[in-house]
Amino acid sequence: MALASGPALGIADFERIYRSLRLIRRAEEEVARIYPSDKIKSPVHLSIGQEAVSVGICDALRRDDVVAPTYRGHAAYLAKGGPLRELFAELYGKATGVAGGKGGSMHLIDMSHNVLGASAVVGTTIPLAVGYALALKRNKSDRVVVAFFGDGATEEGVFAESLNFASLHKLPVLFVCENNYYAIHTPITRRWATNRLCERVATYGIPVHRVENGDVLMLRELAAGAVARMRRGEGPSFIECLTYRWREHVGPNEDYDQGYRARDDFNRWLKDDQVERIGRMMSDESRAQIDSEIELDIADAIEFAESSPFPEIDKLYTNVFAGN
Repeated sequence: MALASGPALGIADFERIYRSLRLIRRAEEEVARIYPSDKIKSPVHLSIGQEAVSVGICDALRRDDVVAPTYRGHAAYLAKGGPLRELFAELYGKATGVAGGKGGSMHLIDMSHNVLGASAVVGTTIPLAVGYALALKRNKSDRVVVAFFGDGATEEGVFAESLNFASLHKLPVLFVCENNYYAIHTPITRRWATNRLCERVATYGIPVHRVENGDVLMLRELAAGAVARMRRGEGPSFIECLTYRWREHVGPNEDYDQGYRARDDFNRWLKDDQVERIGRMMSDESRAQIDSEIELDIADAIEFAESSPFPEIDKLYTNVFAGN
């Protein structure tokens, strides 16, 4: 489905997009650096290499729009405006974290920035996003919801059920599949009878788009068109984003020595690294200033996390039940 081109991007747009890409990249590189020290108290699933998906999509949203990330959710959280300090504090298990230090990396939630909440269970945020979209429609709101998920989540039954329900009721939900080719260590070629995911989704009457090179600007344009369509009450859309994680499935390291994927695949994606691509579209002075500001912000967030207290023991049972 073709989309009309929106207004041309200006310098401020490129700077904003670059800042978001670079912030996510550097924040996660620092997470990878710190992780072996055991200061970070939860498993981490890094989005290094996949930043363009969250940035491209979220840049097309309003502040009051909602995102439902996966457990690989640092990128979506930061791209939606989630505070950096609270992210690091949460990873450290501190009381000042975005989930009070009790959720960790895989359970980021911040409704003040409309981050609906991540889950460690594959595919579970898809129906939650659909439910939130249903509530928005019943309240006659023009807000929209984005459900991020990996290629592995499309194999869960709830994926098909959610597509059908959202299309049937014309709900304002954008389904975004971050297809990085692997469900943990198992490639698509050993899981899917065909790779025609968009074709399968289209049978539900949902407009579909596929971005094969991780182009953050194309993703932004497609998302903007889909969002405009949803605000008009025309129902859901679907974007499949081919991408590639540079680190291991869970943890801070590379894993090309494990025998399930080759470094040559990584090298092909490295040539199209969107952080570097957008950075080259800016002046050297502007890029250097943004880089410097990000380093200061990250250093501040780490210091905040390290100096914050752990949760008090009497908070152990808070938030276990509604209203508690």
